[in-house]
Parts: sequence; C-alpha cells; structure tokens
Amino acid sequence: MSSEEAPVIAFLGAGNMAGAMISGLIAEGISPSQLRASDPSEAALSRLKAMGLSHLSTSPDTLYEDADLVVAAVKPQVIPAALTAIKDQLGPSTALLSIAAGIPISSLQSQLGGDVSIIRCMPNTPAMIGLGASALFAPDSVEAAHRKLAEQVTNAAGKTVWVTREDLLDAVTAVSGSGPAYFFALIEAIARTGTELGLEEEVAMALTVQTALGAASLAAQATEPVATLRENVTSPGGTTAQALQSLRAHDFDAVVAEAVRQCAARAKALGEEFG
Repeated sequence: MSSEEAPVIAFLGAGNMAGAMISGLIAEGISPSQLRASDPSEAALSRLKAMGLSHLSTSPDTLYEDADLVVAAVKPQVIPAALTAIKDQLGPSTALLSIAAGIPISSLQSQLGGDVSIIRCMPNTPAMIGLGASALFAPDSVEAAHRKLAEQVTNAAGKTVWVTREDLLDAVTAVSGSGPAYFFALIEAIARTGTELGLEEEVAMALTVQTALGAASLAAQATEPVATLRENVTSPGGTTAQALQSLRAHDFDAVVAEAVRQCAARAKALGEEFG
C-alpha cells in the first residue's frame, strides 16, 4: 500500500452500514472516485450512485483487484460465498475489514488464503446516523497503513476504539454492539409508564427520547465520572433518590449485568459456531 497515492476502498455489500460509512468518508473529503462497491441490489447501488460513486457493480467482477482496503459489509451467513467470489482478486497489498459479527479471523483467513491482512470490526446501528461506536482488532502482522485506513472508515461513522485481543470483541458486542437495544428498551419502558401516569403517548416519548439524548451528551462532554453526574441529579430524600432506591431494590445493576454477560456468552458461542 503506497502512502503517496489516494487509497482505494471497496465495499463488499452496499447496505445501510456501508452506505453510512461511505457517506461519512465523502463528508470528510474522500473522493467518490476512491470508493467502490458491489451488491446484488440495484436499489442499494443507486443510493451510492447518487452520492457520486461510479465504480459500482451487481457482481464482484474485477472491482477489488487494486483496492487498498476491502470492507466486508455483508451478513455473516453470506461471508463464505462473498469471499470466495473475490479472493482471487486480493493480494498482499490489500487488507480486509470485516464487520460480519461472530466470524473469527482464523475462519476468514482460511477462506481467503494467507496473503490478505484481516481486521475485524464490531460496529453498532447508530453508525447509520454518524454516531456509531466501533471496536477494531488487528493481529500484529497488519501494517500501520492498513490499520489507519480501517480506522478512517469506522471514524467516518462515529467513534472508534481498538481492543488488544480478538476475544474481547465478544465483550464489545455485549456493551456496544447490542447496546442500543438496551437503551431502546429503557426508553420504551419509561415512555410507557409516562402514559400510564397520564401523559399523551407522543409527549411521553418526546420527553423520554430528549432526556436520553441529553443525558448521553452530558456524559460524553463531562470531565467528571458518570457517577458524579448521577449524584448531581440526586437530592437526598428527593424524587430522584426515591426512583433510584426502587431500582436498587429490584436489583437493577444485577439485572443489567446479567443481560450484558448473557449477550457476551451468546456472542462467544456464535463465534465458535461460525469458526
């Protein structure tokens, strides 16, 4: 991979996640001429064409031959067939960034052969609006230029962190990969109770969603720990203290911890199944 030339990033799959990454890359100044994609769906490719991409195809063809990074943005069950279709186009100068949940690098490597550098990513759905949380893992053999390019792709759709071991991606799945669903469930529960207390459904949902957004934004911007933010809202003997006491009485922390652990265990099991 030459640092002097504009990198070529090719997407295997053009669904929502790929579209979000591509949109973010273009917004950050990457030329559409550097971006490519294949997908069986003409509609998906039409959305990318509207963003300015011209290297698009419903079949892999030779789209990936000189790519610096190939982003495998397809579902896990499609990965074997998708990689088989392009593996002859990939060589030592190309790295693969896989966002297919659960498929370990060893399995990807066996499908592609030994020459291709592989980076795994666990993103989440808020990436579709540029607010994603992605974790990356790469073996030591992956060169710095490919790591930087992979991080550029994921940063285009939100925030990126690196983990030091591949098995930690199971914990990432439990915390952020599946995490949006936990917050959606909490939003649903709070808004539903608001309506039971007499608020109109639209009012309860608007207040709940804005409160969730505000709390998350405050946590992201604050210099003090989240625990301190919680304490700042909680006056002794007040309404918030009463609510938190009820959560503790019903083992709120234990319920959440068990849910996250169960998610991590399932992610590990799926990884072993795919592997």
